[in-house]
Amino acid sequence: MTSLQIIIFEKNPIKLPCMNILICPDKFKECMPAGRVANYIRNGVLKAMPDAVCKLIPLADGGEGTVEVLVEATGGRVENARVNDPLMRPVNSFFGICGDGKTAVIEMAAASGLALLKPGERNPLVTTTYGTGELIRYALDKGCREIILGIGGSATVDGGVGMAQALGVRFTDQAGQETGPGGGSLGRIEHIDRSAADPWLKNCKVYAACDVSNPLTGRTGAARVYGPQKGATPAMVKQLDKNLKHLAGLIYDKWDLDVDDLSGAGAAGGVGAGIVAFLNGELKPGFELISRTVNLEKWIRWANVVITGEGKMDFQTAFGKTPAGVARLATGLNRPVIAFTGALGEQSAMLHSLGFSAVIPIADRPMTLEQSVADAGRLLENAAERAFRLIALGKIL
Repeated sequence: MTSLQIIIFEKNPIKLPCMNILICPDKFKECMPAGRVANYIRNGVLKAMPDAVCKLIPLADGGEGTVEVLVEATGGRVENARVNDPLMRPVNSFFGICGDGKTAVIEMAAASGLALLKPGERNPLVTTTYGTGELIRYALDKGCREIILGIGGSATVDGGVGMAQALGVRFTDQAGQETGPGGGSLGRIEHIDRSAADPWLKNCKVYAACDVSNPLTGRTGAARVYGPQKGATPAMVKQLDKNLKHLAGLIYDKWDLDVDDLSGAGAAGGVGAGIVAFLNGELKPGFELISRTVNLEKWIRWANVVITGEGKMDFQTAFGKTPAGVARLATGLNRPVIAFTGALGEQSAMLHSLGFSAVIPIADRPMTLEQSVADAGRLLENAAERAFRLIALGKIL
């Protein structure tokens, strides 16, 4: 029997069918993680519809928060690890193991991230992805045979060479000496040898959560687009682009594999290319990987209404962002989808063409960004309550 919710307007009781509500937001960047966002939205929904059944599935796009989201969603665990940071200094890090015990979730930023460096230390000629490779090795040693690697927030432009070195791949110069760390050393590589790579890699599938389409080199490549934010000067950008071109040539000569023009190869300073070339991995959209792992489609089918959101939504939302992926799945299954956001940006009117039934900014009065961030929890809860009071009203009109 369908449970009923009683809404009382003055003396007239109105009966509404109980609703199944799926709440699956991304984080509000630099404000709160996706799990807290989902909790505040649920609190607001239940104020308006106390008998609603809410399912919370916080989401991520492959960047910060991916480990937390997938560990929580699958009943997994977080493992601590001691690895090297982008300047080869020991640092405490972590990775996740999903509930199946076989799938590892790694955030590249946890070992090779820009946030691990002071501004004056940013230099992609010397920073390395070695620590990311160490995290992969830890996961392999724990018995994981599928690895989801979120590659956002890196401090490196080394083409994934450091990552591969940590896993036993050898890169040597003309004299047979192993080359040093960082993008500045790529031009000295003359030979690549995978024969001593970690043997578990042969039975492991590596997927990189990659939401960009940049090639490895050129005008839209790793060095020119991402180098400056990692500390590269114009002169460094030219050198890094030349070195990545050299690396791509070696890969093509050895394995007949063209990573230079591969869509996504330039992600995270060329780690996209390295995952394909050195680990036989695949580049996948972050939303696709994560939604599959948390069985999102099954829960959308269960829901009457789907709720998503993130800190800011604008025309860029269409390009691989989590809310757009949720809207695409939900509309394909004929489920209405509502998004809550901290701010609506440029060309936000086009969001409805992505399938959103409504996009609702949470601010309830004129306020600064700082005020909005500080009060985000209350604003989210109140916005969700207002929205679902309107939905309740709409169901009786």
